[in-house]
Amino acid sequence: MTKPGLDAAHLHVTGQSRFLDDLPHPPDTLHAAPLPAPFAHGRLLAIDPTPAMRLPGVRAVMTAADIPGENRIGVQADDEPLLAETEFRYAGETLALVVADDPETARAGTVAVRLDLEPLPAELDPLTAKAAGALFQPPRSFVCGDLGQAWGECVASVAGRVLVGGQEHLYLETQAALAIPRDDGGVLLHTATQSPSAAQSATARVLGLQMHQVEVDVLRLGGGFGGKESQATRFAVLAALAARRLGRPVKLVLRRDEDMAQTGKRHPYCADYRIGLNRDGRIHAYAVDFYQNAGAYTDLSPAVLARTLFHASNAYAIPHLRATAWCCRTHLPPFTAMRGFGAPQGVFVLECAIDRLARQCSIPAETIRARSLLAEGDRFPFGMQAERCRARPCWERAREGYDLVGWRQEVDAFNAAHRLEKKGLVCLPIAFGISFTHILLNQGEALVHLYRDGSVGLSAGAVEMGQGVNRKLQRVAARNLGLPEELIRVESTNTTRTANLSASAASVTADLHGHAVRIACETLRERLLVLAAELLDEPPDALRLAGGAALAGEASPRIPWVELLAAAYERRIGLSAQAHYAIPGLFFDTERERGHPFAYHVYGAAICEATLDGLRGTYHIDRVAVVHDVGRSLAPEVDRGQVEGGILQGIGWLTSEELRFDDQGRLLTRSMATYKPPDIHAAPEILVEFLEDAPEPAGLLEAKAVGEPPFLYGIAAWLAVVEAMRALQPDRDFQLAAPLTPERVLMALYGGGE
Repeated sequence: MTKPGLDAAHLHVTGQSRFLDDLPHPPDTLHAAPLPAPFAHGRLLAIDPTPAMRLPGVRAVMTAADIPGENRIGVQADDEPLLAETEFRYAGETLALVVADDPETARAGTVAVRLDLEPLPAELDPLTAKAAGALFQPPRSFVCGDLGQAWGECVASVAGRVLVGGQEHLYLETQAALAIPRDDGGVLLHTATQSPSAAQSATARVLGLQMHQVEVDVLRLGGGFGGKESQATRFAVLAALAARRLGRPVKLVLRRDEDMAQTGKRHPYCADYRIGLNRDGRIHAYAVDFYQNAGAYTDLSPAVLARTLFHASNAYAIPHLRATAWCCRTHLPPFTAMRGFGAPQGVFVLECAIDRLARQCSIPAETIRARSLLAEGDRFPFGMQAERCRARPCWERAREGYDLVGWRQEVDAFNAAHRLEKKGLVCLPIAFGISFTHILLNQGEALVHLYRDGSVGLSAGAVEMGQGVNRKLQRVAARNLGLPEELIRVESTNTTRTANLSASAASVTADLHGHAVRIACETLRERLLVLAAELLDEPPDALRLAGGAALAGEASPRIPWVELLAAAYERRIGLSAQAHYAIPGLFFDTERERGHPFAYHVYGAAICEATLDGLRGTYHIDRVAVVHDVGRSLAPEVDRGQVEGGILQGIGWLTSEELRFDDQGRLLTRSMATYKPPDIHAAPEILVEFLEDAPEPAGLLEAKAVGEPPFLYGIAAWLAVVEAMRALQPDRDFQLAAPLTPERVLMALYGGGE
C-alpha cells in the first residue's frame, strides 16, 4: 500500500509509480494500432480493409473518410493531417487505424490491409530543399552591429560548415493513450502528453466537439524531453476517434520500435559560419546561416528555429552579428521539440567556430571564451540587456574551484607520457533564456483546496514527467501555508480543473504553475489570517501560518490548523482558491527582432575531460565538473539530478547517438540494438556545484529553472574529444560532424576524413 504523501522519487525507485499502460481499463476495451506509410513520399490511391476485416477480432479499419470533423492536428500550422488523405509525406505517417480485441490482432490487421500506393520523389536533405524553395516560412534573421565594417577590423577570421545530427527522445514510456466514450457524446482521454490542452483541442476539432466535451487527464509521464509536447497528440486523437466511432474504450500503446519509427526527433542542422577576432582577443564578428531539417510538416519547427537564433551568441558579448535561419521542408518525420529546443544546435555551431578560430590563431579557445564573456549590462543580439549576469562568476568559480590550471598540467603530463592514448580538456560557458519565446504561452493556472481534516489538494497545469515539478509545487504550497509537505497532495493534470494550458516545456513549468500555486495559497492564507485575527484578538498583519497553526510568535496564543479550518467552514469562508499567473514584462517585436523575451537567463560553466584510444578510435568522457547558476534552489536534490541527467543526455547527442535513415526516409536505427545512448559504463564522473549567493528575483521563490540549460554542457564533451584527437595528430585539420561516433573518429584519424 502506498503511504500518503509518498513523493514521485520514492514511487519510481520502488516500482510503485503507475503509468498509462498500468492503469486499469474497462473490460470491454479495444486496442488500436496505426498503419504507417512504408516509404517517405507517395500518393495514397486506395486502401482496401477487406483482408484485415476478415481476421477474427478485428473490429474496424478507420481512414480519413471516418473523421467527423476536421482532419488536422497541426500546432503552429494546419498542414498536418491525422490520417493521410491522398498523399503521404514521410515513412511512418499514419494511413489508417486498425482496431481489434487485443494489440496483437490490431497489429496483424495493419499488415493485412491492402494498400495501393504510388511512389513520389523524396527529398531528405535540407540544403537541397532550401535551394528548391521548400521552406515552411521565409528566412528569419537577428542582426546587431555592422558586419560589413567589422570584418575589416578583425585581425583574423575563419569560415566553415558544421553538420549536427538529430536525437531520439528515448523516453522510457512510449506514446500511449486510453480513450473512454461518455454517454453525453464526449470523451475522457488518459494520455501520455506534455500538452493536455493541445490534445484536448485537437480531439475536439477532429471529432467535431466542443472543448468542454473532451476531458484530458495526465497522471504522470515516463519521460518526455519534448517528444510528447506535440507528437503525443496524434496518438491521443486516434484513440479518441476510434472510441467515438465504436462506442467502446480504446487503448493505443506503441512498441519501442514503432515509437521510434513513427515519431519526430531533435532537428538535424547544417550551418555555414564566419567568425572574426579583434586585437584584444575577443570575438568581434560572427555570421551564421542555420539550415534546419524540419521534416514533412510544420510541427514546432519555426519555434525551435527561433530559439536557435535567440541562443546564437551563447554566453558571449558579440558586437557584430548576423544569424539567419532557414526552416527546410523534407520528407522525414516532422522533427520536433527536444530538451533545449533549438538552443543546443545554435550554441554548438558557435563553439565549433570558436574552436576553429583558436586553432588558426594558435591561441587557446579558452582564452577567446574568457575574454568574450557577457558582462552586466551587455546586450544580446536581440536587444535584451544581461541583468544579474553570472557568466563570469560561474566561469571563474569553475576555474578556481576545480583548479583548471593544475588539471591542465595533469592532462599535458599524461599526453607527454602516452603515445597512442591522449586526453582533451575543455572549459565551456553557457547562457540559456527562461520563458517560452512565444509570449502568450507564458501563463499558468492552479487550483488549491483545503479540506476540513487539514489536508490540501492542489491542481496545476504542470505535467510531472520525472523532472520533479510536483515536489516543487508541493514545497511552494507548504511554505505558504506553514504546513508539512506530507499534508499536500498534487493531483493529476486535468483539463476540467485547469484549462487552456501551455505545454510543460521550455524549462518554465515550475515557474509558471508554482507562481500560480503561490498566489492561490496567499489568497487562502489571507482569508484564514483575517479569521485568526478575530479569534485571537490580534491584528492580521501580526499573524502568520507556521508549524501547522496560526500564531503571532512562538510564545503567543495559537490556533491549530485543523481548528482554524473548522472555524472557517462554520463561518462559510471559502476553502478553495484558483489563481492565474503570467510572467510580467515580456515583449518581442518580430518585425524589428528586438525585445525582452525572457524572464531571466541561467548561466554556468563546465570543464570536461576525455580520453582517446588513438589506436581504436574509441574514447571515454572521464569527468565533467560544473558550476551552475540555479538561483536559490527550491529542491537541490531535484535540481542536481536534472543537471546530471542533462549533461549525460547532451553527451549522448554529440557522441554515440546517431540517427540513420535509408534513401526512402525509413529509420534504420529503430531499436536499442542499433541506436546507442550512453549507458552506465559510458557515464562520466559528474561534479556539480551550485553558484552561491545568487538569488533570482524573477524566479519561483528566488530559484531558477533547471531542466534544459545543463544539456548544453554536453557540447564540452565533443570539444574535449576533438582536442584529444589533435593531441594525437596536431598537424591534421579535422573536419568533423556530430555525433562524433568512434567510427567517425577512426576515419578522421586514419581514413582521410568522414
